[in-house]
Amino acid sequence: MNKGYFGQWGGAFIPEVLHQTFADLEKAYKAIREDPAFWQEYVDLMGNYSCRPTPLTFAENLSNHLGGARIYIKREDLNHTGAHKANNVMGQGLLVRRMGKKRVIAETGAGQHGVATATMAARFGFDCTIYMGEVDVARQRPNVFWMEKLGATVVPVKDGSRTLKDAINEAFRDWVTNMDNTHYVFGTACGPTPFPEMVSWFQSIVGIEANKQIQEQHGNVPDRVYACVGGGSNAMGIFKGFLEYEAVELVGVEAGGKGLETGEHAARMVGDTASPGVAQGYKTMFLQDDDGQMLETHSIAAGLDYVGVSPILADLGDKGRVRFEAATDEEVLDALTLTMRTEGIIPALESSHAFVQAIKEAPSMSRNQAIIINMSGRGDKDIFTIAHAFDDPSWKEFIIERAEEYKQKSFLT
Repeated sequence: MNKGYFGQWGGAFIPEVLHQTFADLEKAYKAIREDPAFWQEYVDLMGNYSCRPTPLTFAENLSNHLGGARIYIKREDLNHTGAHKANNVMGQGLLVRRMGKKRVIAETGAGQHGVATATMAARFGFDCTIYMGEVDVARQRPNVFWMEKLGATVVPVKDGSRTLKDAINEAFRDWVTNMDNTHYVFGTACGPTPFPEMVSWFQSIVGIEANKQIQEQHGNVPDRVYACVGGGSNAMGIFKGFLEYEAVELVGVEAGGKGLETGEHAARMVGDTASPGVAQGYKTMFLQDDDGQMLETHSIAAGLDYVGVSPILADLGDKGRVRFEAATDEEVLDALTLTMRTEGIIPALESSHAFVQAIKEAPSMSRNQAIIINMSGRGDKDIFTIAHAFDDPSWKEFIIERAEEYKQKSFLT
């Protein structure tokens, strides 16, 4: 890494007012990287407070159904707060405590990072503010409820497309005016240096565990590893465990939305919609027009609904180390259904993108080959989106009845 660059991507394009804040952050991050006791403190915390190591589950029924490679699922859904997000957040919490700051802010799309940050703030006694696009607030209402109950202030962002990129912009505005006592708990492997590398480092605990587990269960490293790609934190987390194994193919799956040809998607590394650009403090591939204006994105999964991608993943794509694919909303629902029915496991809509590509490719592989799917989160957070997408009549009836109940109670009071 050269001054925060990964190949041609990365950097720190930040306002002058934040230079000292970032210098302090880089100094603190370098100190914990050089302190072996810190990593052990982090591992101990995750083992005691969360559910690490999370299991690597052999999906026997799904493997038999597809008739190809043996499929293993890295169960980040069983991590505390229901996703991989806690790994990065709890690590940054330890860092914030060392830095002596008392307030944390964060952005969130799917809400899992917001819940994790609110949880961490409660655990460490920090004040907490979460920025979330108004669209995401509506489709991830259960997560908003828990953030608020955990003591966080949730601020709906009404600018722009009212999704993740707009939440990030608002969080940066907050940080500029409150940098002395506030740390921005960036949720994915994007943004100005040192965030991409730092988030990936905390998330690498996923890949470290998965490497050990697959060798114990399968007797070798896997042939392929699949992960969904929004900003890139869960993908970087599991990929880091296998980057040095050239025989292991790494596959990142982006949001194909309603189809790449429609323009309603969030695929940066697949297709020809994205181009190099600088925004939100770093250089990467962004979905933008010829004038550099960010395009609106679409995904059934709120956590993948983002215009940029990790500069580390952009570099790994340039080098051919990671292969990128895209999964449509329709394919995601099909993969979710198959996984639920064969394994009794409910992946988040984000994670289901990785399942799509694995399900497509596993049948053409031999039975002595193995693949890992990183299940970055659980699907219960998506109940409203999934029920709506399946047009479930009993769910509709339940919502209508519950709404009427609330109306009656409001009228009586």
